Amino acid sequence: MSKTKPHKAVYAGSFDPMTNGHLDVLRAGLKLFDHVVIAIGVHPGKKPLFSFEQRKQMIDEVCADQGYADTVSVLPFDNLLVDMVRENHAGIILRGLRDGTDLDYEMQMAGMNETMAPDLQTVFVPSSPAVRTITATLVRQISAMGGDVRSFVPRQIYVQLKKIHSTP
Repeated sequence: MSKTKPHKAVYAGSFDPMTNGHLDVLRAGLKLFDHVVIAIGVHPGKKPLFSFEQRKQMIDEVCADQGYADTVSVLPFDNLLVDMVRENHAGIILRGLRDGTDLDYEMQMAGMNETMAPDLQTVFVPSSPAVRTITATLVRQISAMGGDVRSFVPRQIYVQLKKIHSTP
C-alpha cells in the first residue's frame, strides 16, 4: 500500500466567518491531503457579513498563524462545486460532519456530486467533540448581540467581528 497522500482536496463553504469548527476540519484534511483549497461560495443573491476579500484575508492570516500558508489556498467559486474541483485539478471534496443531520444532508450532496462527476470522491471527516456545536450562523448572531465568541473562532476572526459589532 502506498504511503503518499492524495495531492489536493477542495473544502467548500461560505466561511462567513471561519470558525474553530472549520479550522478543525481543515486540520484533519491536511493530515490526509498535501494541499487543501478553501473554496468560498460567492452568490450574487446572498449578502454575507464579510466580503470575499475580507474572508480570504482572515483565512490567509489564520492559516499563516497555524503554519498552513504553503498548504492551503483560498479561492472564490460561483459555479457547481464539481466544476470548481475539476478546474483546480483536485479529485477530492472535503466535508466535515458535526452530527446526523449533517450526515443526511452531506450524503445527499455527495450522491448528487457523484452522479454529475463520478471521477470525484467526497471524503467526510468528523468534527472534534469540542467544536461540534459551532456554526457560523450562531457565531454571527451571538457576536451581533454583543456576546463573547472568542471560544468559537480563531483570534483573527474575533478581532474582525469585534470591529463590526462594537458600538461607537
